[in-house]
Amino acid sequence: MSRAEVSAGGKSLGRIGPGFAVLLGVARDDTEADVEFIADRILGLRVFADDAGKMNLALGATGGELLVVSQFTLLADTSGGRRPSFIKAAPPELARPLYERFISLVRARGVKVETGEFGAHMELALVNDGPVTIILDSRVR
Repeated sequence: MSRAEVSAGGKSLGRIGPGFAVLLGVARDDTEADVEFIADRILGLRVFADDAGKMNLALGATGGELLVVSQFTLLADTSGGRRPSFIKAAPPELARPLYERFISLVRARGVKVETGEFGAHMELALVNDGPVTIILDSRVR
C-alpha cells in the first residue's frame, strides 16, 4: 500500500491516499490485450491487510486509489554496458494510447485514478507502506 504524489515543474499533477503507485512502462510489442491483463491483475492483487493482518484483500475491497505514472525507463536494457538502451520501450505514438487505455480500464471498474503527465519530466514522492513492491509483466503469466 502506498501514498504518493506526482508533480512536474513544481505543480502537483496527482495525489493518492492509500492505494497503488503504478509505474507503467509500455514495450514496443505490447498490445491492448497486455494492458487488459495488467489492469485486471493489478486490481485483483490481494496484498492489502484483512482484519487478521494478512495480505488478503484487493484494492477495491479497501477503497484504495491508483496513481499511474508513465515510465519508459522500466524498459531499460543494461546488458550492453553501463549506458541503458531504451530500444524496447514503445515510442510515444504507440505508448500513449496504451497508457490511456490502462487508465480508462481501471476507472471503468470504479477505481479513483490520478495520473502524471505522459512524457513529462516528473517527480514522484512515495510512501511505500510495508514495503510491498511487485513487478508485473504480461509476458509472465
